[in-house]
Amino acid sequence: MTHLAWNAKEATVGELAERSGVAPSALRFYEREGLISSRRTTGNQRRYSRDTLRRVAFIRTSQRLGIPLATIRDVLALLPEDRTPTREDWARISECWRDDLDQRIRALRRLRDNLADCIGCGCLSLDRCVLSNPGDELASHGPGPRRLIED
Repeated sequence: MTHLAWNAKEATVGELAERSGVAPSALRFYEREGLISSRRTTGNQRRYSRDTLRRVAFIRTSQRLGIPLATIRDVLALLPEDRTPTREDWARISECWRDDLDQRIRALRRLRDNLADCIGCGCLSLDRCVLSNPGDELASHGPGPRRLIED
């Protein structure tokens, strides 16, 4: 087991994997997808700058929120490449999807609050649907579970 020293400027793929909790194969995938980068040693081994740890944490957290990798890549591209990103840099890019996250939060709340009740799917299988969506009137709003997808 290799440990990343607290003062290390660079990490091997194994050290980065251990410290970030992300498999080496995932780190190589992130690199292929342009989410992180490394330099190569004369022996063709990858070396990641220490700030890659934060990028990997950002990627993993964003993925858990359901944000697509393409969107994550676009936002990470806004970070400076010539220096370690600052707190201000991270705050600036986090604003890029504040509206999207707010919409996701509203959708999750609707799901939580309405899942056991009528969601406007048109199934009319619950006793309550006859009261909440008589005659499938929500079909006029479009396909799918209208109460979950409409604001």
